[in-house]
Amino acid sequence: MKLPILRNDEISDSVFLLAVQRRHDFKPGQTVKIGLDDGLPPRIYSICSGNRDEELQILYNIKGDGALTPKLAKLKPGGSVWMSEPGGSFIGTSDPAVWIATGTGIAPFYSMLRSGLAGNKILLHGVRRADQFYFSKEWQTALNTDYHRFCSGEVVDGTTHGHVNLFLEQRELPADRKYYLCGQATMCVEVRDLLIAKGIPFGNIVVEIYF
Repeated sequence: MKLPILRNDEISDSVFLLAVQRRHDFKPGQTVKIGLDDGLPPRIYSICSGNRDEELQILYNIKGDGALTPKLAKLKPGGSVWMSEPGGSFIGTSDPAVWIATGTGIAPFYSMLRSGLAGNKILLHGVRRADQFYFSKEWQTALNTDYHRFCSGEVVDGTTHGHVNLFLEQRELPADRKYYLCGQATMCVEVRDLLIAKGIPFGNIVVEIYF
């Protein structure tokens, strides 16, 4: 359906948070397809808002060679986008789990947080720059010492310099809980292989790759 844009705010360099009115129920972690009136195929984005919020939000970054995001970033409130009903199987639960994200891959986990599923969770968030720790104040409040930040491009107080792999390599990992991975393909493949090498069953690893 075609939906009017309520907000399309740049929250860090070339990263935007787009909001429309929520029209459908969804499960935290699910995705929607978004398109414009340009004849190009729609793209898939994780929902970045709670399943009881009035707005449905999408977190996206501008891809320099992308067909959609440069156009999407130019839209203002009052403009419109085409959006599908929610779908997908990357779905959060109330069970203990480890959430692992890079960059805007934090979006489905923020939806889970907003939907009341942050209890018994550990979050590992890896970024290149300090201004990419999206929603960090809310994460700190909700998770406290179970919120771990990794910054590969800068040395920042309160963060670990490097990648999320550092945390996983240096600890004993419980094999009886789920590990949710969301981000670029390279990270997801490397972390998946690391988890398997450390004895995590393949069935306990849930992956959502961002292209």
